[in-house]
Formats: sequence, C-alpha cells, structure tokens
Amino acid sequence: MDMILDVILDAVIDSLKILPFLFITYLIMEFLEHKTAEFTSSVVEKTEHFGPLWGGLIGIFPQCGFSAAASNLYAGRVITLGTLIAIFLSTSDEMVPLFISEHVPAATLVKILAIKAVIGIIAGFVIDIVVHAYHKAKNRSANDPVRIDSLCEKEHCHCDDEENTGVLGIIKSALVHTIHIFLFVLVLTLILGFIIELIGKDKLALLLKTSPVISHILAGLVGLIPNCAPSVIITELYLDGMITIGTMMSGLLVGAGIGLLVLFRVNEDKKENINIALLLFVIGTITGLLLDSFHIVI
Repeated sequence: MDMILDVILDAVIDSLKILPFLFITYLIMEFLEHKTAEFTSSVVEKTEHFGPLWGGLIGIFPQCGFSAAASNLYAGRVITLGTLIAIFLSTSDEMVPLFISEHVPAATLVKILAIKAVIGIIAGFVIDIVVHAYHKAKNRSANDPVRIDSLCEKEHCHCDDEENTGVLGIIKSALVHTIHIFLFVLVLTLILGFIIELIGKDKLALLLKTSPVISHILAGLVGLIPNCAPSVIITELYLDGMITIGTMMSGLLVGAGIGLLVLFRVNEDKKENINIALLLFVIGTITGLLLDSFHIVI
C-alpha cells in the first residue's frame, strides 16, 4: 500500500510541476493563433536560425516543463526540429537538485550543465542545417508553416468558434489544452511509475553497471523513459562512483523528462516522433561514449 501511495504521489507531483508551463505555452500559442497568425509566421522565419542557441541555454534550467512546452511548440511548428532537440539534450531534470543536495562542487555542476548546453546547441544547429539542405535539394521550403490550429483540431477544443476568439475565449481554450495534456501525462506517469517499481530500481541500477559499451546503450534506453526516476537513478549511480561521467551523460542527454511523452501526444506524425526519439538516443549515447573514450574527467 505504501508503494502504491508513493507512486501516486510522485505521479501527481511530477504532473503538477508542468501545469504552469503547459498553461503559459498554450496561452501564448492561442494568442498567436487568434491575433497574430501572419506576424507569427514572419517572426518564426526570421528567428528560427537562432533557435538552437536559445533552446540549449533555456534547457539547462532544472524544469521538465520546458521540454513539455517545447514539444507543443514544435507540434505547432513554432520552433524548428533543431531547437526541439537542443532543448531535449540540455534539459537537466532531476540532476541539478541531486547534485546540490549532495554538495557537489559548483564548478563541477556548471561544467556538466555547460557540456549539455553546448552539445544541445551544436546538435541543434547541425540538424537545422541538414534539414534545410535536404529541403533545398527537394526544391521545397524548409520553413514549415505555423500550424497551431492543428493542435486545436486534435483536441476538439472549438478554439475557432466565434465565442472563443476574445480574451476569455483564448484563456478557456488554453485551459482545455492544458487539462487534456495534464490528464494524459498523469495517467502515463502513473503507469510508468508502477512498471518501474515492479521491475525494481535496484535491477535497473545493476543493468547500468555492466560492460562500458552496453552501459552506455542501457543508460540511453533508460533515459528514454519519460519519467523523473531514470534521471534520479543515473545521477545517484554517478555520485556513488558506480558509473562514469560518460555513462551518466548518455542517460541524461537522452532523458528529456516528459518531453517525448507530450510530443507523442500532440504531434500527429508518429513516424517523425519515433525518428526524433531515435535521433536523441543516438546523439546522447555516442556523446557519452566519446567522453569516456577521451577519458574526460570532471
């Protein structure tokens, strides 16, 4: 019974943490959709080249809400794929609070956050360049049109109804979107929480202490789990000296909090979502392997 209560409490707390981020994101998106559609498209086209830079810097703040917000913004094509990946890679999740609680030197924490941010920024710019070159080769625009309205259609919130175009209507529509995603995340987080408890955190920890290459792959796979537990396990193993900095980075770079969970909910192209998850996994695990190959110690 205690285990069940703990899982429920953790799920509720984790889900509540993203509420303000979700609401603010949807509020902005609803305003952009109703009031400044043409202006928004113009601004996105002019500023998207700097997206990965801002994404990498914003992502290092220890809040899973940023990755959730990024998923919504990408689904509405307000940000580019490179910006989304930059935020996912740099997202810190539970690492920062754990480091602080264990009195890890501030210099060490800053270095790790800097590495995550730099990797996210570089990967984001490279991805955007590749995507742009691909579309150019196909003789089509690399700038996807802003499509916030597709989210409204998916959620059946009736945002385009005449009575929902005023300030109160925009707030109402944002609340509808927020509640839908909150309930979705809560249910999935509960399910994942029970699965992790049934498998056992100790068993997950043992898996991460196998051979070097396998440990990186496993750390990346664990990082894909859209829950705070994986980042806690990986960070604690590193703090206890049981895994290398590279293995920890493999898991934490791949781990995007509930970002992937929200992405699969709001982005209609499921094949694209799977490719994004695979891209995240490849970048994270290869980076972790390279860090250990060069014997980098922080």
